[in-house]
Amino acid sequence: MPIKIATWNINGVRARIDNLLAWLRESAPDIVALQEIKTVDESFPRSEIEALGYHVETHGQKGFNGVALLSKIRPDEVNRGLPGGEGDEQARFIEGVFSVEGGAIRVCSIYLPNGNPADDPVKYPYKLAWMDRLVAFAENRLALEEPLVLAGDYNVIPEPHDCWDVKVWERDALYLPPTRQAFRRLENLGLTDAVRATSDGVPLYTFWDYQGGCWPKNFGIRIDHLMLSAEASDRLISTAVEKHVRNWEKPSDHVPVVALLDFAA
Repeated sequence: MPIKIATWNINGVRARIDNLLAWLRESAPDIVALQEIKTVDESFPRSEIEALGYHVETHGQKGFNGVALLSKIRPDEVNRGLPGGEGDEQARFIEGVFSVEGGAIRVCSIYLPNGNPADDPVKYPYKLAWMDRLVAFAENRLALEEPLVLAGDYNVIPEPHDCWDVKVWERDALYLPPTRQAFRRLENLGLTDAVRATSDGVPLYTFWDYQGGCWPKNFGIRIDHLMLSAEASDRLISTAVEKHVRNWEKPSDHVPVVALLDFAA
C-alpha cells in the first residue's frame, strides 16, 4: 500500500483538536507533520490522537511555534531541533525515522521563521540563517541516499504564481529575493517540490489569511511544501491540497498538503 504523508500548520492544536481528529479520520494519513502546535509537550492532546491509532512525538513551546509528528508507524528514531542552532530555543524542527518496506524513510516537520517585518534587524536575518542551517542539514541527510521528506510551513512563496497578487507580496519576507534564493538552494541540492512535480495548476494555495475576506476571495499563497529527496520523489504517486478543511468551523488559516509515496515497488 502507498504511504500517505501530510503536512499541516494547525495554528494551535488545542484550539483545532476537533478539526484535527475529524481530518485524521477522513484523510487517514500514515505520517503527519504538524506545525504551530502552540503548546508545551505536556499539554499536547495526545490521548485523543492516540485513540485513533497514531503515535505522537512533539517538540513543543508555550504559546507559539512547536512542531509534531503523528504516525501510524512507530518511529525508530526521533531528533528534536535543527542542528547548528546553539542557543536557539525556538521549537521549529522535529525529525522521525520510520521503517518501511525496503528500508526507511525520514520525515521532518519544519516551521520556518516568518521573518517579517523584513527590515527588522533580528527577524529577517534569523530567517535566512535558519534557512542556511536547513540547507546544511538537507545536504547531510541527502548523503545517506534514503527517502527523505522535508515537510512543513516554509513561509516561502517560491514563484509569482504561488500568490494571488505578487505586488502585494514583493516586499514581504516570504517573497523577497534572498528568501526565494535560499529555497532554490534546497532545490539545487536535488530536492523536489512534490506539489509542483505533480501539478502546474494555478491558482494553487495552502494559506488564506483570516483578515479581509481572503478565503472567499481566494486571496491565498502557497507556503506549505513537501520537499522530497530523489529516493522519495522516485516513489511519488500523487499530491493533493485538501483545501475543503478551510471551510470547517474554527479552521486553521493553512490547509493540509498530502503526498502518496509507493513503497511496494
